[in-house]
Amino acid sequence: MDERIRVVVAGPGRGEGDRTAEVLARALRDAGMEVVYTDRPHAPGRLAATVVQEDADAVGVVLPRDGDPAPLAGLAAALTGRGVDDVLPFAVADGTPPGVARVFPRDTDPGDVAGWVRAGLSG
Repeated sequence: MDERIRVVVAGPGRGEGDRTAEVLARALRDAGMEVVYTDRPHAPGRLAATVVQEDADAVGVVLPRDGDPAPLAGLAAALTGRGVDDVLPFAVADGTPPGVARVFPRDTDPGDVAGWVRAGLSG
């Protein structure tokens, strides 16, 4: 039996009025993945701790519209600092923030994100 993929999805926060992270989390779950969803933005170190605690295979961060992408680079550094090099980081954002393997535009079909995560972890 294949081990289920565990993904941490971090949303931009309830005050943003953006349901992108919720839709993404639901699509990943519907694709058979275990999802740990947080709708609160976290400091990079805290999000990295969640990834480690949950033994996640991937972490997806949905940035607020016109949000600062700097925390993504901080997340990559925090994961590296914890010795984590086998987690697939991705983002849903406007623009091309650094520190992640892939950036998906907000209008990307969530099923395409799920397929990319599965493919990225299988090979």
